[in-house]
Amino acid sequence: MNLTRHPANPIVTAGEQDWRKVASFNPGVVLDGDTFYMLERACASLNPLKCNVGLLASKDGVSFELVQDTPVLKPEDFDAPGGTVEDPRIVKIDGVFYMTFVFRRVVSGCIPNGEGVPGYTNLPGQGLDEGNPYRTGIVKSENLQDWEFLGFIPTDSTHDRDNVLFPGKIGGRYAMLRRPSDYVGPDYGCDKPSIWISFSEDLKEWSDPELVAEPEYDWECQKIGAGTCPALTEKGWLMVYHGVDDDHIYRAGLMLLDKEDPRKVIGRTEKFIMEPETYYEKFGLIIPRVIFPSAFVVKEETLYVYYGCTDTATSLATAPMSEVFSALGI
Repeated sequence: MNLTRHPANPIVTAGEQDWRKVASFNPGVVLDGDTFYMLERACASLNPLKCNVGLLASKDGVSFELVQDTPVLKPEDFDAPGGTVEDPRIVKIDGVFYMTFVFRRVVSGCIPNGEGVPGYTNLPGQGLDEGNPYRTGIVKSENLQDWEFLGFIPTDSTHDRDNVLFPGKIGGRYAMLRRPSDYVGPDYGCDKPSIWISFSEDLKEWSDPELVAEPEYDWECQKIGAGTCPALTEKGWLMVYHGVDDDHIYRAGLMLLDKEDPRKVIGRTEKFIMEPETYYEKFGLIIPRVIFPSAFVVKEETLYVYYGCTDTATSLATAPMSEVFSALGI
């Protein structure tokens, strides 16, 4: 499969506003009518690593402009001025937009080292073990600017993220892919952080996670996680996911889940479809050598993949849908 990087990459970068002056990356994107809407993870600072969610729009899926000069979601909305809201993922169900996001009430400091995983610092008593976990929340909106909080996803994990909604009910229930990072070991049936699924009648109470897929190949041997929200195709639920290897390089792959029972993987690329190649994918502010697929849109039989680069900026790559299914062997 040959994904074509857009010549304008990176298409979205940090701006002049204080709340997004450091970085913009790992966005959610939805096509509504003829407009592409992007919910960005906008980074205000590295130490502390405080993020907000901003809203941008585009007619061509390439040139995005801010819809408003203030965040549409911020940690202050949850009485956590020292916290962070991150990694928005967006779907539209029955005319209503639903967004998952990661929340932490007291944010860490981030100290990049240019080699791999940065050093992270916590204030005394504010680490994961002191009741300051990474949690996933859900909000809903009819206009993408005014959001109603529905609640946090119940979990016993201290690091439950990469949670993405399916854009429609399955068997009368909502469905969500998850990645509770500490669900590892004999009790969980997997050796490394993996992709799980939960179901809900009301988007508030969720079933216990069930294992969907675990790392299988060298390029994803350390962990995998949902990247994009799945989209329903004639073949099944399509998703672009991420994998991390022993050298902490992030790459992207394809996965296809069964239409009726998304707990079943019916297609998966053995080889990655993208890896860091360009300068902006190899070098950045926070983690080097990162391609993190976080959204895709299908328009006129073309797949638009939006991905974060080194936790610094957002880029775009495209491919014909025929090549997508060919890569999956379908």
